[in-house]
Amino acid sequence: MAINRQTKKTPMPEQEPLRRAANFDEVALGYTEEMAVNEAQRCLHCKNRPCVEGCPVNVQIPDFIALIVEGDYEGAYGKITETNSLPAVCGRVCPQENQCESQCVRGLKGEPVAIGRLERFAADRHMAADKEGDKAKASASFPIAGGRQVAVIGSGPSGLTCAGDLARLGYAVTVFEAFHTAGGVLMYGIPEFRLPKAIVQREVENLKQLGVRIETNMVIGRILSVDELFEDGFEAVFVGSGAGLPGFLGIPGEGLLGVMSANEFLTRVNLMKAYRDDYDTPIKRAERVAVVGGGNVAMDAARCAKRLGAKEVTVVYRRGEEEMPARLEEVHHAREEGIVFRFLTAPVRVEGDENGAAVGLSCVKMELGEPDESGRRRPLPVEGSEHVVNADLIIAAIGNSPNPLIRATTPGLEVNRRGCLIVDEDTMRTTRQGVYAGGDAVTGAATVILAMGAGKHAARSIHEFLTAKEAGR
Repeated sequence: MAINRQTKKTPMPEQEPLRRAANFDEVALGYTEEMAVNEAQRCLHCKNRPCVEGCPVNVQIPDFIALIVEGDYEGAYGKITETNSLPAVCGRVCPQENQCESQCVRGLKGEPVAIGRLERFAADRHMAADKEGDKAKASASFPIAGGRQVAVIGSGPSGLTCAGDLARLGYAVTVFEAFHTAGGVLMYGIPEFRLPKAIVQREVENLKQLGVRIETNMVIGRILSVDELFEDGFEAVFVGSGAGLPGFLGIPGEGLLGVMSANEFLTRVNLMKAYRDDYDTPIKRAERVAVVGGGNVAMDAARCAKRLGAKEVTVVYRRGEEEMPARLEEVHHAREEGIVFRFLTAPVRVEGDENGAAVGLSCVKMELGEPDESGRRRPLPVEGSEHVVNADLIIAAIGNSPNPLIRATTPGLEVNRRGCLIVDEDTMRTTRQGVYAGGDAVTGAATVILAMGAGKHAARSIHEFLTAKEAGR
């Protein structure tokens, strides 16, 4: 197999920055066939496959890349979906630079192979083909769901992955989703310009083809309890309800009009489609926006605010740029679109006017001191450095924690001090027999692919548990 010796990745075509900052169309446009084959030929097909070890869902990366080189794009998609239920999603939002690509041998002398871009290419080619015969064949190739029922709470990445893997094993899986649309954080949290919602729904439809049943508008812990799910015949329950409870700043003035969580802002924009003229979803279209935080959620909120017409968008982050948890690509795109960054800056007060509306964010400069428990240097305020960032919309993007509803209504379900469900890391089993959990409900807000890995791990454990139960062990 011919090896392409170029040291840099094949560039990804993108919308021009000033143009894309005014629309919600996808930023990255995807590889052409020629680009994909050229990039795929950079793979060295290492014998020890370190990239596979770096993938939380164990995609056989060199194998699918080899199929792209051969022009067998449908085969490449099939190879990916042996272990990954959401390839079109992962190809867009998975932080490959910290996982599979960080292990790529090509990265020792240049840039690693663009594994995520190739995964997206294979998934997009499959979706574009839209062959009903292939769909029927894929559905028929798995066992017909039998009478053994498993409930999955939440239709985000961990829940969908767990459901898909269990359906492939022949279980009758029902997913209970609190919102009116399946997809969880993929629908409400990630903007259209990074992950088109039609792609998420296509992935959901693929799972339905496997026999997965999805019930929306079902708030477990309110409409039904976990105990009632067991009473209704479900033999195991997977909790993948995410981390949808937003954190707030805890500073004076936070209750003023024009202050909101990134969770609410992004839900209005993405799930409720406030950016579209044919929807009446209320959203504040501000002149000046301040976003507090340094993760991917902060980048998403800032870039959405810009697209909604804000003249100035400022990201306020209390540490330095090198400490930001956001993906480098997202920070780069935000800068290109005109987002301003104020590093080593922390909010201390929201300023308001006589009508009770926010007009600015008082901040202080920070300096980095000794490392804290996370290993990062602790930010300390600089005396006499207070200043105001003018803003009529202030968005808090400082993290989320799990909603307490399920654990509050489920006896025997224990959580840690952050409100995250406690699980056995070897099995993903909670402190309640028959109940398993994974994703952000266990870890707090993390990445899509780590949540998927947890869902896959839990599906395997649930299968082992029910198999042993049937055998009377």
